[in-house]
Amino acid sequence: MKGRKAVLQGLCFCLLFLLAVVFLLPVLIVLMNSFKGRFYIADAPFRFPNAETFAALSNYRNGIAKTGFPMAFGYSLFITVFSVLAILLFCAMTAWYLVRVRSSFTAGLYYLFVFSMIVPFQMVMFTMSKVANLLRLDNPVGILLIYLGFGSGLSVFMFSGFVKAVPLEIEEAALIDSCSPPETFFYVVFPILRPTAVTVAILNTMWIWNDYLLPYLVIGNQYRTIPIAVQYLRGGYGSQDMGAMMAMLVLTILPVVLFYLFAQKYIIKGVVAGAVKG
Repeated sequence: MKGRKAVLQGLCFCLLFLLAVVFLLPVLIVLMNSFKGRFYIADAPFRFPNAETFAALSNYRNGIAKTGFPMAFGYSLFITVFSVLAILLFCAMTAWYLVRVRSSFTAGLYYLFVFSMIVPFQMVMFTMSKVANLLRLDNPVGILLIYLGFGSGLSVFMFSGFVKAVPLEIEEAALIDSCSPPETFFYVVFPILRPTAVTVAILNTMWIWNDYLLPYLVIGNQYRTIPIAVQYLRGGYGSQDMGAMMAMLVLTILPVVLFYLFAQKYIIKGVVAGAVKG
C-alpha cells in the first residue's frame, strides 16, 4: 500500500514538474531573447545569448525610448490600482447587501451579476466603446467605471459566497453596540472578507494590467497603457524590433508576477471560502 502511494506521488510530481516547465518555458524564452541582438532572435530563438549575440541592456534602452515606457507605466499603474480598489470596495458592499437583504429584487440582481460573467466582451465591445465616447469616459479616469462594470460579476459572486459563511451574530452584536450599517461593514464585515478581497485583487490586477483590447477601444493612442505601447513596436510592412519588444514584455510581466508571488497564498484560501453555500 505504501509502495503504491509512493508511486502515485512520484507520478503526480512528474506531471506537475512537466506542467511547470510548459508554463515557465515561454517566459524563459522571452527573457533570454531580451538580451540578444534584434537580428539574432529570429535565427536562433531557443539558444542562450553568447559573445556574438549578447546585446546587454541595449534592447531595454531602445524599448523604453521608443514606447515612452515611463508614461505608459504610469497610466497602467493608475488604471490598475484605482480600478481594483473600486472593484474591491463597491463589489464587497454590493455582495453584503445582496446576501443580508433577502427579497426578490436582491435575488434577481444577484443572478444578473452572475449572468454578466458569461457574456463575451466581444459581444458588447463596439456598443460599449460608443457609449463610453458619448459619456466622455474615454480617458484614464472614465475607464475606471468601465472596468468596475466588467469586473463586478465575478467579484460580487466571490464576495457573496464568503459573506454567506460569516455568522450573522457578529453583525447583530455590532448593531447592539450602536454601530450603524456602514460602521458594521467597514469595521466588522470587511476585515473578515480579507482572504477573498486579496483573491479578487490578484485576479483583477492580472486582468487589468495585461488588458489590451479595452484600453485600445476606449482611450486609444492618446493615453497608451503598456500593452498598447508594446504593440506600437510593430512597424509598417511587417517590420518590428523583436529585441525591444522582448525587453518590454519582460518589464511588463515583472510587476504583476511579483505581486502574484507576494499574495498567492491567499488565492486558494479565498476561493475555497467563497465556495461555501449559504
